[in-house]
Amino acid sequence: MTDMDHEEALIRAFILPTRRDRYLECLKKPKKRARFCAELAHFKALDPKYAIGILPRLQHAPLIHELLIAKGAGQKCWVISESREMDGRELDLKTALKETVGGGMGTLISCVPGKLGYFEDEDNRFILER
Repeated sequence: MTDMDHEEALIRAFILPTRRDRYLECLKKPKKRARFCAELAHFKALDPKYAIGILPRLQHAPLIHELLIAKGAGQKCWVISESREMDGRELDLKTALKETVGGGMGTLISCVPGKLGYFEDEDNRFILER
């Protein structure tokens, strides 16, 4: 699976249908990608049908990692993030979560393309699952 296929599966699975095409176009162009990633700080386009809130007592990187592994995540993931160091990269899932959880940077993590992921912004943390 190519990088764009991974990102497309993530957007098509977990973003509101009215915003999908626009966001997919944004991800293809560096300037527009930067604007999209900046929106992740206060993101309002997740499809609520597939965003599962995480109990406050479980909102820690090791516990979220366990939840994702139990749901079928592998050791690697794909990241779209406000963090330039992480954006557009395949990372170890533990590392991605350690850098994301509580970091204050809007981030989408794809664990199983189009099926399982994680989202965090400045206010929320969700497991993304279809």
